[in-house]
Amino acid sequence: MRIATFGAHVLDVLAQPVDEIPAGQGAALVQNIRMSVAGPAGGTAITLAKLGVEVYTVGAVGADDPGDLMTTVLNRHGVNTDHLVTVDQPTSMSMLPIRSNGDRPALHLPGANLAYPLADAPLELLTGVDHVHIGAPELLNPPELAALLGDIRAVGITLSADILADGDPGLLAWIEPVLPHLDYLLPNDDQVRGFTGESDLVTASRHLIDRGVTCVAATAGADGAYVVTADDVEHAPAHEVTVVDTSGCGDSFSAGFLAARGHDLGLLDAARIGCAVAGIVATGLGSDHGDFTWSSIAD
Repeated sequence: MRIATFGAHVLDVLAQPVDEIPAGQGAALVQNIRMSVAGPAGGTAITLAKLGVEVYTVGAVGADDPGDLMTTVLNRHGVNTDHLVTVDQPTSMSMLPIRSNGDRPALHLPGANLAYPLADAPLELLTGVDHVHIGAPELLNPPELAALLGDIRAVGITLSADILADGDPGLLAWIEPVLPHLDYLLPNDDQVRGFTGESDLVTASRHLIDRGVTCVAATAGADGAYVVTADDVEHAPAHEVTVVDTSGCGDSFSAGFLAARGHDLGLLDAARIGCAVAGIVATGLGSDHGDFTWSSIAD
């Protein structure tokens, strides 16, 4: 299976555990500090590559050391970065002080992700793979992006998307032109509820289906994931793990779900695979945590 991830790439700098920030110029010791490639395009690409998918990633980085490092790490994992473009903005980064319970407040620089030249998107690549995953369509000018997705879907390519920003009705209105082109929307439960104002996750997901999405596979933390279509609802439970860091769990769920669909698994089994991958990632620091393969997950 060949997948292109398209959109937000972020270099995370993580420290753990950080339960409070020292006052003034005070200092505190932590157990771990590391960097990882993340974001709903970059992080998903790495996990897909671990699962044996042939991955191409499309997006923007800055002409800076973080951009060079991001490209190096992606290549090390086997991700093709020929379609990462350099723009006159800093590479997107986040500082993540990871709490002892795995929560991850963030300080985020959008940077280059806001400057991708959509008119230069590699249509030949995007219409030549088996699937295209859009990481953060809200950063890619959805009205213009929708036209591109229409061209991709017209040749039979399946499409999915994940959201980076918090959900609210204004964001839903902004990304609405994209929704009818999506076979799968892969948000978290807070985003779905925020989009619609509905407290019930299934009802909220159905509102998104009414706007054109074929399937909503929403992650719900320790409650696993819910797969909602116009006709059905299925639940995949989360795996019981000791959580170290929830960074990238949504992206790893997306990767597992899409890899499973590429292996012709049904929607529920795909969600189960997604939950299994996310559970492994949650046990370590960074969205690229975990040494696994498709065989080890599928077995």
